[in-house]
Amino acid sequence: MTKLMDGKLVSSQIRAEISQETEEFIKEMGITPHLLVIIVGNDPASMTYVKNKKKACEAVGFKSTVIELPVETTENHLIELIQQLNEDNSVHGILVQLPLPKHINEEKIIEMISVKKDVDGFHPYQVGCLVSGMDCLKPCTPSGVIELLKYYDIELKGRHAVIIGRSHIVGKPLIQLLLDENATVTICHSQTKDLSQLTKSADILIVAIGKPNFIKADMVKDQAVVVDVGINRLETGRLVGDVAFDEVSTKASYMTPVPGGVGPMTITMLLRNTLKAAKDLQSSSLSI
Repeated sequence: MTKLMDGKLVSSQIRAEISQETEEFIKEMGITPHLLVIIVGNDPASMTYVKNKKKACEAVGFKSTVIELPVETTENHLIELIQQLNEDNSVHGILVQLPLPKHINEEKIIEMISVKKDVDGFHPYQVGCLVSGMDCLKPCTPSGVIELLKYYDIELKGRHAVIIGRSHIVGKPLIQLLLDENATVTICHSQTKDLSQLTKSADILIVAIGKPNFIKADMVKDQAVVVDVGINRLETGRLVGDVAFDEVSTKASYMTPVPGGVGPMTITMLLRNTLKAAKDLQSSSLSI
C-alpha cells in the first residue's frame, strides 16, 4: 500500500523549529527577521501565493511586508526599488513574485537582488555556490523535496533518481541536491527519447513539468518513490499534479499528494532561508 508523504505534517514540524529559532534570535539580537515581497500586477495565482507567504511569515514570528505595484510598472522603477531595499538593513529577504509582466526581464530583475537577500535562491551567484558545494541560500522547492524524502527515511545514496523537467527553479537545482546525497541522477525533458524506459528505471521519480496527469502507471516501476511537484487546475476547478494519482498510487511505495505534498514544503524552505539570511547579515555586520 502506498504511503503518502504529507508535506503539511512535515512543514508544521519544521516551522515549529523555525519559530523557536526565531524567538531565540529576536531575544539575543533584538532583530526580527523581515521578508519583503514585491508583486507586480494582480495575477490571481500570484496574489494567493503572496498571501500564503505573508501568513506563514507571521506565524513563525517574522515581519512580513508586501509591496504591490501596478502592472504598468517599468523595469527601471522596479530595479530602483530593489536597489533601495538591498541597502535597507531592516530587510533580510527580498522576493520578487514571478511571473513578471512581459515587458520586464525576469533574469535581469533576479540578478539585481543582493545575493545576501536572495531568499528564493535564484541568483546566478547562488547557483554557482550550489554547484560548487559552497554555503548558499538554496532554491526552495528542490530543498523542500529533499527534506520531504529525508523525513520519510527514503534512502538516496546509490539510488537512481529520475527528474522530469529541467527548469532553473526545480529540475536543474535538484540535480545537484540529489548528487550531494550520492544519488545517481538522470534528467529528462521535452526532447528526451524513450521517456518511459527511463522513468521505469527510476527508484525515485520526481516530476515537475506542469502537465496534468502526464505520468501514468505504466511509466512507473513497482515500489518506486514518486514526488509530484506539479500543480495544475483543471476546467472543473480541481487541483491535480503531473502524476495520475489514482493510477500510480497502486504501484508506488511512497508518493506525494497534490495539493498538500511539495507545496507546503516550498514556503517552509523560504522561511528557513529568510531566517538564515537574517542570521548571516547580522553576523557579517558584527564582524565589520
